[in-house]
Amino acid sequence: MLEPAITVHGLRKSYDGVEAVKGISFEVARGEVFGLLGPNGAGKTTTVEILEGYRQRTAGEIAVLGIDPETRDLELRRHVGIVLQSTGFYTRATVRESVEHMAVAYPNPRDPAETIELVGLRGKEDQRVGRLSGGQQRRLDLALALVGDPSVIFLDEPTTGFDPAARRTAWGVVRALKDLGKTVLLTTHYLDEAQSLADRVAIIKDGLIVAQGPPSELSPGRARYRVAYDENGRRVELETDEPTELLHRLTGEALARGERLQNLSVSRPTLEDVYLELTAEAAEQ
Repeated sequence: MLEPAITVHGLRKSYDGVEAVKGISFEVARGEVFGLLGPNGAGKTTTVEILEGYRQRTAGEIAVLGIDPETRDLELRRHVGIVLQSTGFYTRATVRESVEHMAVAYPNPRDPAETIELVGLRGKEDQRVGRLSGGQQRRLDLALALVGDPSVIFLDEPTTGFDPAARRTAWGVVRALKDLGKTVLLTTHYLDEAQSLADRVAIIKDGLIVAQGPPSELSPGRARYRVAYDENGRRVELETDEPTELLHRLTGEALARGERLQNLSVSRPTLEDVYLELTAEAAEQ
């Protein structure tokens, strides 16, 4: 059995006596897309920066590809790609020059032209970076993270500033990385993005993981099945833990009255429902 690509056990981080991360634990399997979700200030960015080797932990054990990132091991850095929330560029360099310059830092890089096409910048190769739009610069961020052909990729809110079409292109890139066996740790505020891309997610609130698992299986106490139908011109919505029993009763009553349940639908809680419930208190503070 392969060792996990990322291991976190009892991770803590304090700033001036205040704990930002309070002993969280999780593992990311090789080839998995793992989403780290939470409101601003929850501790997710601190966690990612510790795993990237940019920040020192207060306590706990962590490993990326079996190596402690705090050591800044050169071999580890060659196998890790990072898309930060914001990145500085040589604004007078072209897209091609930027990607080719990054490629020489790695022993076995991807082809720069192929990488540029992968992130949707084909046709912009000779455009100077300073003249790219914000969304195009985020695509270049992604190209710079991928050109080294890393085994593990950290994507910190990678589609911020993207229009809907560009977001879908980026989603395709993440799926392509998974198909190639890459491991991706993704932070995002777009819950539909996490729902669509992540094999598993962890939701962080106040420095603690409050839920963890496949997006379709997360379910807190109050987010239950929703059964909805139209009756006398109004929409009726009910919540239940057992939709089969409720549907049997509703349809039986409607048949007894000689009526139909118009526009009947049954839906499970979405990742957004779960997230909003679990982080509601944090959002109000």
